[in-house]
Amino acid sequence: MNRIYRATVLGFALATSGFVAANASVPLPVIQQASGMPTLAPMLKKITPAVVGISIKSRASDGNARRQRDAKPAAADQQARAAGSGVIIDAGQGLVVTNNHVIDRADEITVQLADGRELGAKLVGGDPDTDIAVIKVAAENLTAIPVGNSDRIEVGDFVLAIGNPFLIGQTVTSGIVSGLDRTNVGLEQYEDFIQTDAAIYPGNSGGALVNLRGELIGINTAFVGATNSNPGMGFAIPVNMARVVTDRILEIGDVRRGKLGITFEDSTPALVREFKFAAAPATPIITKVDPGSPADLAGLKVGDVITDLAGTPARDMSHLRTRLGLLWVGDTAELTVMRNGKRLVIRATIADPPPAKGK
Repeated sequence: MNRIYRATVLGFALATSGFVAANASVPLPVIQQASGMPTLAPMLKKITPAVVGISIKSRASDGNARRQRDAKPAAADQQARAAGSGVIIDAGQGLVVTNNHVIDRADEITVQLADGRELGAKLVGGDPDTDIAVIKVAAENLTAIPVGNSDRIEVGDFVLAIGNPFLIGQTVTSGIVSGLDRTNVGLEQYEDFIQTDAAIYPGNSGGALVNLRGELIGINTAFVGATNSNPGMGFAIPVNMARVVTDRILEIGDVRRGKLGITFEDSTPALVREFKFAAAPATPIITKVDPGSPADLAGLKVGDVITDLAGTPARDMSHLRTRLGLLWVGDTAELTVMRNGKRLVIRATIADPPPAKGK
């Protein structure tokens, strides 16, 4: 039986909004000059203080299976005590990024630093649909991790996963990037995971996935398919995606996803015949436009083949859905579509969703 475990925290340091920019000129730290032996220890000594452990207390029980997979058995006072990990993204402001499922419905949040300090933390905001949350601690002498660019990683790149599994203390595992753009894992509403064979254990959720320069490239979230003889597949949220959500949380304390007003499907031979348009395999085709919606007002039509969003190719329905899920109310969705053999660029402004019926 395949098992899915959530790995649990993350934190980045931003240049203007919390992340610390990485220095691309830093050499790969794989050789320790004193001994001449291959090692990553010098690099890890610089960045591991930026990775923290997280525990929570909560009397709430909502059946959240993701959190339960990380949780320790309930204490005598029936308070759930979950264990996860996190990354400090802004040392000056004490900002830490983690998975939303780590801190979901927490009454108390405690952060354990690598130097042994334990600090109370406050929730800044979270987004269950991407599983990103930001918490804040009040402390001095914190270390923020430098942030890389997850759009530049490739399958085969060496990576390290850092976290606090099983509350036994900080742990580092190594592996490679096994796959990219995983959108059908079934963990979140909006997915674009990095797949890795670096071991991600229970309690690693929200921890750091870093490259060999010590740059944060992902937030460890889960591993799937683990057995006694098979470590399974690990998944991490790309740091570029996490930054979009984190910036929004820091801006307004929440995320506000709006409505574009289209339904689309991956192109199939049947859809191509129905709408009489040429489309590459899996390219999204609009099958419904809601009357009066931003898409309708902008001129999108049923049968339009969506080839690009903001200049980035729309590979398939899942990829496009995730990209649209990172647009907020008031943002403009710039869609390139093919209609009757013509290429059109249509811009629609994301609007508030209509109120639920009965409200």
